[in-house]
Amino acid sequence: MPDDQTQGQPRVGALIDPYRNYNFLLRIQGIAEARFTECRGLAVQIEPIRYRESGAGQVVRALTGQTTYQNVTLGYGLTSSLDLWNWMMASARGTVMRLQASVVMLDSNGATEGMRWDLTNAWPCAWRGAPLDAMGRTVAIEEMELAYDTLDRR
Repeated sequence: MPDDQTQGQPRVGALIDPYRNYNFLLRIQGIAEARFTECRGLAVQIEPIRYRESGAGQVVRALTGQTTYQNVTLGYGLTSSLDLWNWMMASARGTVMRLQASVVMLDSNGATEGMRWDLTNAWPCAWRGAPLDAMGRTVAIEEMELAYDTLDRR
């Protein structure tokens, strides 16, 4: 009987379910209290450097240029914890605390790590307070943007 997996890899043609966008967590080194509701902006861009070669005027070639990483925006419920606020204010005072951060995708069971993105040397570069509405009935969600040096997916 053929095995569905060969050395941990799915069988060719086997259906692989995609991860659910709500099944994630964030781990930030040294930050104990943070329950994140949203993470957006994971992005890498490599600027092309375009040039023409002599004698081939119709052909425009491209080399790889500068690589940039977009800031990641995190949404989280406002609590009495000051961990994220103190981290942000350290940056505002000129003492940037660069920490390791990971966005972890969980399998459909919600407990097993499926994959992750590691943000190297992350630090808060922007904060937005929760919109307040006396007639509202939702959780107060603050936002923080993280800048980072490199992004790795594993």
